[in-house]
This record gives sequence, C-alpha cells and structure tokens, in this order.
Amino acid sequence: MKRTILLLGLIGLISCKSDKKEEASSEEESYTIPAKTEAKNQVDPELAASIKRGKEVYSDLCVTCHLPTGKGIPGTYPPLDGSNWLTEKREESIRGVKYGLQGEIEVNGEIYDNVMTPMGLSDQEVADALNYAMNSWSNKITDMVTEEEVSKIQPE
Repeated sequence: MKRTILLLGLIGLISCKSDKKEEASSEEESYTIPAKTEAKNQVDPELAASIKRGKEVYSDLCVTCHLPTGKGIPGTYPPLDGSNWLTEKREESIRGVKYGLQGEIEVNGEIYDNVMTPMGLSDQEVADALNYAMNSWSNKITDMVTEEEVSKIQPE
C-alpha cells in the first residue's frame, strides 16, 4: 500500500513538474488585477505585486497540469478558472498548494481523484500562486491571501 501511494506521488510529480517554460498557447493566458482600494478606486499595489510574482510560480510549477488557461484536464486535473474550490474552500486551497493534495475532491460538480504533490514552496510563494489563480481568467477573488495566513495553515 505504501509503495502504491509513493509510486502515485512520484508519477504525479514527474507528470506535473516541467523544467521547460510553456510555449505560446493557441488560447491566450489572461489575468486581471481587479483589487481596488476603497478610497481612490485604484489597483491595490500589494495584490498586484503578489499576482505578478504568482504568475511566475504558476508558469514554473502549475501550468503543466492546470494549463495556461486554468481549465485543467477534465477528469484528471481540476480547473482553476471559475473553480468553486477556490471560492468556497480557501483553507483547503491553501493547504493543497502548501502540502499537496491526495484523494477525491469535487470541483464544479465533477469528482477528481488524483495526487497533487507538494512543490516545496515558501509561504510567500503559496500566497502569490493563489493570488494569481484567484485573480486570473474569470476569477475575481480580491480578498488577498497573505504569507501570514499561509503560515498558520497546518497539514491535516
């Protein structure tokens, strides 16, 4: 049993980690920075900087499975674009990116049962990657994930 889990984790790591930058896709990648400050209706510079850093993390580690479009691979890797997991399960999202995720989850009404291996990211990188995903494609979750918030999340 332990060997099977280890083998699945290794396969997940190998299949999702790419040392090569993703080449241009036929579908353009896009992200918006909708966070506005109440006082002046300007873009929140702290969130904007986090999203910019998060795009680099996403491009290096996440794009292979979740794709440049954030659509994922149906039945295998869940979408991040329009994901109810991101909007409704903030703590689980942080924990999954920080510590990896294994087992059955439901995203947008579809069941996924796969392994996302931990990527060895710092708490800041976890926050940045999530802020990028939460503010890219059709997502507009401006409640910023912070390094401090990530540091408080413990494995289950």
